[in-house]
Amino acid sequence: MTLSLAQGRLKGLEPVAVIDIGSNSVRMVIYEGIVRSPTIFFNEKILSGLGKGLAQTGRLNDKSVASALEALRRFRALAKQAGATKIYTIATAAAREAENGPDFIARAEEILGENIQILSGREEAYYSALGIISGFHHPDGIAGDLGGGSLELVDVHGDNPDKAIGSGITLPLGGLRLQDLSGGKITEAAKITRKYVGDVEFLKEGKGRTFYAVGGTWRNLAKLHMSAKHYPLHVMHGYAMDPEDAYHFLYRVARFDIDHMRGIEAVSKNRRQLLSYGATVLMEVVKRMQPAQIVFSAMGVREGYLFSLLAKKEQKLDPLLSAAEEQAVLRSRSPRHAHELANWTGYAFEQLGYDETEDEYRYRRAACLLADISWRAHPDYRGPQALNIIAHGSFIGIDHPGRAYMALANYYRHEGVMDDDAAPEIIRIATPRLRERARVLGALLRVVYLFSASMPGVIPQLKWRQEGDVLALVVPETYRDLVSERLDNRLNVLAKVTGKTLRFAVE
Repeated sequence: MTLSLAQGRLKGLEPVAVIDIGSNSVRMVIYEGIVRSPTIFFNEKILSGLGKGLAQTGRLNDKSVASALEALRRFRALAKQAGATKIYTIATAAAREAENGPDFIARAEEILGENIQILSGREEAYYSALGIISGFHHPDGIAGDLGGGSLELVDVHGDNPDKAIGSGITLPLGGLRLQDLSGGKITEAAKITRKYVGDVEFLKEGKGRTFYAVGGTWRNLAKLHMSAKHYPLHVMHGYAMDPEDAYHFLYRVARFDIDHMRGIEAVSKNRRQLLSYGATVLMEVVKRMQPAQIVFSAMGVREGYLFSLLAKKEQKLDPLLSAAEEQAVLRSRSPRHAHELANWTGYAFEQLGYDETEDEYRYRRAACLLADISWRAHPDYRGPQALNIIAHGSFIGIDHPGRAYMALANYYRHEGVMDDDAAPEIIRIATPRLRERARVLGALLRVVYLFSASMPGVIPQLKWRQEGDVLALVVPETYRDLVSERLDNRLNVLAKVTGKTLRFAVE
């Protein structure tokens, strides 16, 4: 048996690395391959602070340059060790604007043995928008990517990269730059930010839509907010904040001693110095735009750049369903059975009288594709393991209530359907409608798994038939021996959950 490639890896993919030389950090992410829902193979960053002092001197300081170049040497060695077939490197505001930027880039290219693409402000905004398109289903709003040297704002509407990207602008409001320009005074930083943001006319077009917050400083604000409110899901991508609640929170971060704020331990100490500047910028953007919600994104310039390398056909794929299918291939006993579940439960929902929105349809299908991923666990822990894998998985194209729905449905599939007060804490995130559908789906899965034994061929033959006030689940005569008291009990639970009168009919 060969151990060179683990069974947990997708076949046919070649790892690629993307290095982002930013104004505050230099990061390399190695992805398993160039696919619609990329999985991170390896991820490392250093806070080099290339843009620190740039506003005053016009140059990258020597210490930061040395730190960045040392990191690039390590990154190149790591990429080789991981088997990355290509290193894509992009550089943003600091390298673009500094007087000694060209010299730094030349030295970096010599180390990497690859050309470095220096993004213009317009290109930064474009790839940030692609990051949002890649990470959200039907995005509609304005994306803001806050780096160390600049803030990119761009209007995004829809999934088609050729049509979805509207007006965009780059502003000199990165955290490090704003710290330098303001002399370290938050009140001055607010004035500077207000001046630039106030001139962005297309922000008004975002009223009542979503503001997508991208960038390390804003991600850490989301971490702090989650920690402070004891949020039950520690997944930053898709985390949503109400603008009014956000404004009060951001004001506290900007104007008070954050080291004494509740939940601050969630943010590393070397990231805290820019939180107040990030909060100041976000406050001013929210005031100007008046969005319906603020949603944080783990997908930014790097992911947008990777997305641009996909063929048009692959860009159109649903990232959630793509990732769920990959998990079915890697972890389930039968991917074909998972697809049978996805199709049959849709039919069952119709027969039971449950309509679905587009997103609910996607979530249910994904939940079915993931329904067997914990089968190798001890039977007593399959439910919690399924819940944890799904709730905390690196899925994109899904919001947090959707995660809760998928996780709860699979928890119920193993543990049995229960009332809300006995359910895992993640139920707080799901809407009442999604809670109900999670129970229905979980109860359905508990019935059909006793027919299929997790293997394909049986489920498509099970049909529903209305008989007056009774809805019968018709089982072919061939499978008569599968019907048992245990199945009767599970059908009774489904009947209780749905409020229907149900029975088996063998014929």
